[in-house]
Amino acid sequence: MADVQFPTGAAATRIDLVLVAGMVEPGSRVLDVGCGDGTLLRMLQEGRNVDARGIELSQEGVNACVARGLSVIQGDADTDLVDYPDASFDYVILSQTLQATRRPKVVLDHMLRIGRKAIVSFPNFGHWRIRATLSFGGRMPVTENLPVSWHETPNIHFCTIRDFLDLVDEIGARIDKGVALNAGGGQMRLTLPWWVWNLFGEQAVFVLSKR
Repeated sequence: MADVQFPTGAAATRIDLVLVAGMVEPGSRVLDVGCGDGTLLRMLQEGRNVDARGIELSQEGVNACVARGLSVIQGDADTDLVDYPDASFDYVILSQTLQATRRPKVVLDHMLRIGRKAIVSFPNFGHWRIRATLSFGGRMPVTENLPVSWHETPNIHFCTIRDFLDLVDEIGARIDKGVALNAGGGQMRLTLPWWVWNLFGEQAVFVLSKR
């Protein structure tokens, strides 16, 4: 992975952000959808010298980004991506937000329309720990990657890695790169069988493009 500058503190534990930043070519045009407080945008600006823009639903997140001097507007991934023209960006990023969208398929279609490549990271609901919690505990899991209780979570469309791969086929996209992360943050490559990813990957990061 290419050398990237990272923030210190709690945000540095977001290993998916580290991976995403390393997948972006220096000097690219980037749109971060659901950019939160702008941590990834700042990493990309400082470490990859990109033209970084963001869209964020929460006013709190937008305020945090603006306070950092980032170019971010308030908007909703489900409704506002349609306003962006075709091929506006080199990369469109959706980090740990896919499961919170109302129409994931439509969002991915728009990402691939307005960006040369789409980078998506998400928690894997097929991980063995989640399966065990449901099977033996009878409750929706609360984990490091899914830290909010079921009745408070913004997540409405949980998926497994296998579900995501099926969706990629359905929208006619190509996987250019993929990484699954185990509990220790170790990387599992695409050369492994999908069921290994689905069982032991806590989260995954994919780079997609049009076929």
